Amino acid sequence: MLEFMRRERAAKIISTLGPSSTSPEIIASLFEAGADVFRLNFSHGTHEEHKERYDTIREIEKKFDRPIGIIADLQGPKIRVGNFADGKIELKNGAKLILDSDHDTDGNVERVSISNPEIYPSLEPGVEMLLDDGKLKVVVEKNHGTSIETKVVVGGILSNHKGINIPGAVLPMSALTDKDRRDLQFALNLGVDWIALSFVQRPEDVAEARRLIAGRAGVLVKMEKPLAIEHLDQIVELADALMVARGDLGVEAPPEDVPGLQKKIIRRARVEGKPVIVATQMLESMINSPTPTRAEASDVATAVFDGADAVMLSAETAAGDFPLEAVSMMNRIIERAEQDEHYDILRMRDRRQPRGTDADAITAAARQVAQNIDAAAIVTFTQTGSTTLRAARERPEVPILGLTPILETARRLVLAWGVHPVKIPLFQEFDEVVECAIEVAANEEFASSGQRLIITAGVPFGTPGATNILRIVWVD
Repeated sequence: MLEFMRRERAAKIISTLGPSSTSPEIIASLFEAGADVFRLNFSHGTHEEHKERYDTIREIEKKFDRPIGIIADLQGPKIRVGNFADGKIELKNGAKLILDSDHDTDGNVERVSISNPEIYPSLEPGVEMLLDDGKLKVVVEKNHGTSIETKVVVGGILSNHKGINIPGAVLPMSALTDKDRRDLQFALNLGVDWIALSFVQRPEDVAEARRLIAGRAGVLVKMEKPLAIEHLDQIVELADALMVARGDLGVEAPPEDVPGLQKKIIRRARVEGKPVIVATQMLESMINSPTPTRAEASDVATAVFDGADAVMLSAETAAGDFPLEAVSMMNRIIERAEQDEHYDILRMRDRRQPRGTDADAITAAARQVAQNIDAAAIVTFTQTGSTTLRAARERPEVPILGLTPILETARRLVLAWGVHPVKIPLFQEFDEVVECAIEVAANEEFASSGQRLIITAGVPFGTPGATNILRIVWVD
């Protein structure tokens, strides 16, 4: 086992793996540079490639003796164009383009197939369709039931498999395609910690996924469709965590609306104490450059100031030329943002009122007592993770040690703000937990002799959400 590594920040970093970050050496370097959670993007790659990356992460986990979270990000019902005979075409303004279901014939400047013919009933004349992340635009002129005639409003180059967005339309598609269901079972059998759902439209989409996942992983809902924002309260209630997926959200909603939507989603997730991630194009220029723009550095810091639990790198680490530099830069930006006096002001202002339960009252008291007596850390003992997530919701000034006898819980808790999860033996007596807490805090350099810890737990052990004990202990 290598020397223990402690992060000097509360917000977490998610790194997407791909062609630029496949080897065990690079993945280990990304972890050492600051990646806390790794994302497997099932929109790309084979099951065999994802299994290799999964196995590599678990070996690194053993090597460093520290839980690592893994997200399986399902592709979802992304609508795409088919293949073109020459790989791409150039659409001229004012030209006609037919969209049909003839997948056996390569496309040309006059027609191309699309992946989801079930959307045809939603495409009435006048509906706008955005191609390739909004770079091109066509308008529906005629709907023949099995094909659509469109007029090009904004032309340009369109290549194989580019995406289609239809802002404002309620599409008759489940958030889980047949491919997603296969990928979901594969990912669950691997043992991933989070399943990310793409292109969720309604609360029913989340409920369906919860039923299929059946508690084997956390449910992470990507907020990327304006329709989902309309059901934000119900979706947050059903989800275990949220992601502000600004890529497709910025295509389907006006770009000027995205910053406000980001803050709205973060606020709602914070109220419920659900981890929330900000993702997409955070350090986009670092795909091809070893340094970010000043605007990108500010964007990452803004997500931290807003109270996000985690920020995510996508193509920067999956396909970029500087994956290690991107993680290192994000790590430095977060650390600097959290050291800023403005951050403390915002954190205190953002603090949530505890709910009227014993568990929430004790957790809120733990934060206040820790601050008043200058404790070194808050230690939570949990089996399901709920006690630790309550502590993270309070955004205390000190680190949170999340002790749990369940490795799967420890891995999920890596995503939460300020939490350093540690797997410990299963204890039956609270005094044993206290002894373990002191030992872990000292060994992992969260506290030294003469300092105090605040410990919270639920007794009897094994009762979810039953946080009912707060104790102050000395480290000696």
